[in-house]
Amino acid sequence: MLSRFNSQALGGRAKLDDVTQLLEKLKTDVDAKKLSNKQRLHLLEELKVHSRAVEHADPMFTKDGMRTLCRYAFDVGDDKSSREALRCIANTLLLQPPTRQLLIDLGYAPKAAEKLKSEDTDDEFLLSRILFLMTYDTDLDYGKLANEHHLADSINSALHRHARLYSKSTARRLSHCLPMQQPMQEMALSETLKLLFNVLHFYPDLAEQFSKSIPNIFKILVRRKIPTPPLQAPTCYLVNALINLDLEDHKGQQLKFLGMNAVFPKFDQKCNAEFLINILDNAIVAYPEAELDNQISPVLTLIRRIYEIAPKEVRKYMEWLLLPSDEERTRPLGKSDTLSSRLLRLSTSALTPSLRSNISTMMFELSDKDATKFVHNVGYGFASGFLLSNNIQMPENALEAHAMAQTEAGGGVPVNPITGQRLDREEPRDETPMTMEEKEREAERLFVLFERLKATGVMDVKNPVEEAIRSGRIEELPDDASD
Repeated sequence: MLSRFNSQALGGRAKLDDVTQLLEKLKTDVDAKKLSNKQRLHLLEELKVHSRAVEHADPMFTKDGMRTLCRYAFDVGDDKSSREALRCIANTLLLQPPTRQLLIDLGYAPKAAEKLKSEDTDDEFLLSRILFLMTYDTDLDYGKLANEHHLADSINSALHRHARLYSKSTARRLSHCLPMQQPMQEMALSETLKLLFNVLHFYPDLAEQFSKSIPNIFKILVRRKIPTPPLQAPTCYLVNALINLDLEDHKGQQLKFLGMNAVFPKFDQKCNAEFLINILDNAIVAYPEAELDNQISPVLTLIRRIYEIAPKEVRKYMEWLLLPSDEERTRPLGKSDTLSSRLLRLSTSALTPSLRSNISTMMFELSDKDATKFVHNVGYGFASGFLLSNNIQMPENALEAHAMAQTEAGGGVPVNPITGQRLDREEPRDETPMTMEEKEREAERLFVLFERLKATGVMDVKNPVEEAIRSGRIEELPDDASD
């Protein structure tokens, strides 16, 4: 028998011949059972090495090859042999997508779901990955797996086991050895969360079966230190999983399970929302702007979902964390280094097209979906584009209301309605008066702009230049007027 080192070095015809021989020996032993557990394990380890590259491993991707691997994984193998066979299957499904349907046609998908009941971390990692890969390019019915083969129960149990590692008592008792357990634990957790996300993405009606996992996912998320970068695995998968779950708890599953609301726990209703906003804050600083579209959009989506269902006190706290404060108005909004300013800058960034809409929508929602409050909170400069692009009627008195509201909130200090800056903090301008020709050009430019705005139909505006001419406030000057 070849050593693993030599097996890994094989290629071309030699690799193909070795894969063929290994599968033949394993297929023969399935029924004959003449090999010892050690010999059987050695053959599967050799095959696993070959399964890491698709080239010249064709016999593994056939129906006969898959049947042999599945029998060792689910039917006849001891624990160690079973895991080696599962590793071969996981590699095969990843490298050759057509084998996913082969596994289903052979009838082994239900057995994979049943085997996920195992409390072994390696089993969880391998089986969750296999079931996750079969969510793509197959006709597998995950509703049937959940209802008849306890898939939801197994996922809930796995997440409960992971959450126990984050309990305060366990953390104190095992703090000295937890770092040694983390890599495999976190890999298994990531695969289970990916599986959960995809199942609910394709089968949203199953969400209530996973409600018991909501408190466990929040527990793992909030009790982890924010990593660097902040949205690396499994943090990103924890966030993604929560997006598809029934956070509103329509059928009372969370309350029945915990006796409390898992999203807004009694001991601190705002803790989950606050932690997600901290992740958002850290992520905006940690990642290049060009990567933020993909990185932080799920966090923003989850924050918006939580705000939508939050109690009044939590909503006010989230508004305080995310909207510009009165202290920020010593400068134009978006110019400081606060979270709200960074969000406002991203809402106009050319590098974040999806994020632009997501941020502006969130700010609008934080303003009670009221256009006047929206202008009040972020300034006309940041609000106008969103309102126009979403066909939201701009209040005729938006600029006046914005200035008056800030006057009252700011203790009698007027605010620039365009920039959001306090007028008493604006730098004085030393401008040269416009010439008559410059005034005429500016009047023409404004006339054209208002005509274009009227043509959009978004706002019912009257052109001030046209109104001035009609009312007699503008008259034609004689040729020598410049003299």
